Amino acid sequence: MKNIDVLLGLQWGDEGKGKVVDFLASHYQVVARFQGGPNAGHTLEFEGNKHVLHQIPSGIFRNDVQNIIGNGVVLDAIIFKKEIENLQKYNINFSQNLFISKKAQLILPTHRLLDAAQENAKGKDKIGSTLKGISPTYTDKIARNGLRVADILAKDFSEKYENLKQKHLSMISFLAYDYTKNYDLVALEAEFWQAIAFLKTFNLVDSEYMLNDALKEGKNILAEGAQGTLLDIDFGSYPFVTSSSTTAAGACTGLGIAPNKIKDVFGIFKAYCTRVGAGAFPTELEDATGEKIRTIGREVGATTGRQRRCGWLDLPALKYAIMLNGVTQLFMMKADVLDDFEEIKVCTHYQLEDGTMTEKMPHSLQNQTIIPIYKTFKGWNTPLTALKNINEIPTEFADYIDFLEKNLQTPIKLISVGPDREQTIEL
Repeated sequence: MKNIDVLLGLQWGDEGKGKVVDFLASHYQVVARFQGGPNAGHTLEFEGNKHVLHQIPSGIFRNDVQNIIGNGVVLDAIIFKKEIENLQKYNINFSQNLFISKKAQLILPTHRLLDAAQENAKGKDKIGSTLKGISPTYTDKIARNGLRVADILAKDFSEKYENLKQKHLSMISFLAYDYTKNYDLVALEAEFWQAIAFLKTFNLVDSEYMLNDALKEGKNILAEGAQGTLLDIDFGSYPFVTSSSTTAAGACTGLGIAPNKIKDVFGIFKAYCTRVGAGAFPTELEDATGEKIRTIGREVGATTGRQRRCGWLDLPALKYAIMLNGVTQLFMMKADVLDDFEEIKVCTHYQLEDGTMTEKMPHSLQNQTIIPIYKTFKGWNTPLTALKNINEIPTEFADYIDFLEKNLQTPIKLISVGPDREQTIEL
């Protein structure tokens, strides 16, 4: 019996998970997404083309890989249909390599409206939602009101849909939100029903059985996470988090696999930090350096189009994420973005308001001043994008890697030095 490897982000999302899944997918027979929804944006680049996937697993371009959308995912049928249509020119055999859990929750048009209404009601305390209906859909799931993919096959699906729709509209009315200024519900519903008919033509499966049968057959499985550990509903920078379990534990509940089946946990992090939306960010650089990182790194959200906030690497946060996930291997992304910096800094400790120095994450980063304590490194001032192997790495970059490995007590096994699939160095 084979085991499952889990790949997930260790920061506030946008770490580069899509590229790594695509790079590693040839080693696996199955790639399965275990949480999140269209709030994710996994970017892949190869053969001169750029692809952004939101709900479809990042192994989809490998014809010999089965891709599964797990039960922990919340699925927007409209966005799913558009994703598939954008991929059709690549001659992907969806009937052979794409499967959708019958237990995945459906995002309705009114979930999106309710998301906007709730965010609007927060005023200056907005979370920074992607407004894709994620939070209301997970709320309905926990409240046992949600509709699941298998429900679209039921004779009374239209009735169930209408009942939940009316419940949402009542809540929106209570929030005194006029959704008609920004949304055309009639048009959204027309798209929705077309998308539901489209969704019915795909492989809707009992994915937990499919995955466990694949294990018994000796297949290698890669569980793909969305967002990042610091956005986890339990352990992230609450309340500015997502609505699902983004940690390795989420792979178990989001796919129906036992914890003892997990072998390696691949933790992905950028050589610096970014964050989209509101929430604390101890190492944020609101200056020319932060703007330089943003510009060189093309730090714009793949889903929202919003500019990402940028800052230096945060070791207390990274150690916390490694601990929570039991990370066995680290993958460093976008190291090439720092090529032109004379100095590069890494936060090693936090100084709290009472003067205490700590390497641990406080229970909350909100409503307190945290001063990051930095260690400064000499920049490598060498373009990394052309590197082909470990022997070509400049000394200053090697020192940076060595420092991180010793402090994180976890080996860095892969380094990305550019957006293309080929710009990847395995150590």
